[in-house]
Amino acid sequence: MKSILLIEDDVAFSNMLKRFLEKHQYHVILVYGFEEAKALIEKSDFDLIFTDLRLPDGSGMDLLALVNQKKERIPVVLMTSYAEVSTAVSAMKQGAIDYISKPFNQDEVLHVIQNALHTDTASQATETKVKSEPVKTTPKSDSDFVIGISAASKKLKEYIDLVGPTDMSVLITGESGTGKEVVAKAIHKHSSRQNQPFVAVDCGAIPKEIASSEFFGHKKGSFTGAINDKKGHFEAANGGTLFLDEVGNLSYENQVQLLRALQERRIKPIGSSKEIDVDIRLITATNEDLVQAVEKGDFREDLYHRLNEFTIKVPELKQRKDDIIMFADYFLEKANSKLNKHVVGFSDEVLKLFQTYAWPGNLREFANVIKRATLLTQGEIIEARVLPQELFEDNNEDNLSTPHIPLTNLSTKDNEKQLILRALEQANNNKTLAAKLLNVTRKTLYNKIKEYEISL
Repeated sequence: MKSILLIEDDVAFSNMLKRFLEKHQYHVILVYGFEEAKALIEKSDFDLIFTDLRLPDGSGMDLLALVNQKKERIPVVLMTSYAEVSTAVSAMKQGAIDYISKPFNQDEVLHVIQNALHTDTASQATETKVKSEPVKTTPKSDSDFVIGISAASKKLKEYIDLVGPTDMSVLITGESGTGKEVVAKAIHKHSSRQNQPFVAVDCGAIPKEIASSEFFGHKKGSFTGAINDKKGHFEAANGGTLFLDEVGNLSYENQVQLLRALQERRIKPIGSSKEIDVDIRLITATNEDLVQAVEKGDFREDLYHRLNEFTIKVPELKQRKDDIIMFADYFLEKANSKLNKHVVGFSDEVLKLFQTYAWPGNLREFANVIKRATLLTQGEIIEARVLPQELFEDNNEDNLSTPHIPLTNLSTKDNEKQLILRALEQANNNKTLAAKLLNVTRKTLYNKIKEYEISL
């Protein structure tokens, strides 16, 4: 069993992380500060040291210097915030084997630890790290699907996992730019059809006059301009998944044709006398209210029920604030790859702007902002000056920062307890954020929670 020395002063977080690692068959020794860690390192051997960069009586850098003095080098992984990314890069150049940015999820932790432990030697891994660009970890994903940590993202992932293995038709709803096609691909990846075609069609881009040809194909000479045989989307997706985006834009006539094909599970190309059996799983998406369209007579009710065996509503980005850093990391990695850049992270000011901006264009807008900022950035960190002006012009009251709730203004213990409960509620039980709202340190908040026996 591999032994890990875990150094983290956030008591609740460190105990949770310790239990998680022990469930995955690691032997974990937990300490809360530099001096405790120093004493253990001098008299005991560990397979890995997993430490926060900031410690109450020292730092991860001090710890790294101590480890470097040992004859048998121990791999060191640093936990950082984005504001400390540049320091983490320096730490890697001084021998740290890797770093991971908070907040992170369980998959990330296991990935980083396994990479650190499975290198031949700590010195070899360190040498490789110094020669190469800093490596940042991202959550495991299905294609472009980022597994978030917010409540909305967890619910979305739960629905994908549930409906993916079935053959049910899925209707995906959500605002523009929320990633409906990404969700459709994730459903396909979780199905038994994952090795078969995934065919995506933008119904809004198909003129109604040629929709039949696009969906069902045609034979050469069947109409003016049909100079070759054409395979339609249904046939192209045979055995796999057909994804119809913006399905609400289909004309009434095209809706009838689509319904017939779904009911009969066979199609007939234009100009052909032969029908083709098709076996497809249908996923559709729209940002329109199809129920309202049905009531107005713009969308067939029988088709709506055929498409809507299971509905998934993709949350807006403003509902997934806890995932902002994970999405930022993911989009930065993509931008670096496409632009051949090596930007490693974001300044603290930029992350605050990301958290408070309304993101009306959702993930599509977020990806574009980061790609543009990556192109304009000359150093390792994206700064606020390269962001578009609209991020600074946020007049939406919903996005204003929550004011501090200072504990120093309290006159009674009951009031103090109530304010702590209110801060925890506003922070969705995120103790770090609650401490910021209360304008106290995390340790003070933990002591108060213990003092008032507040259960979470």
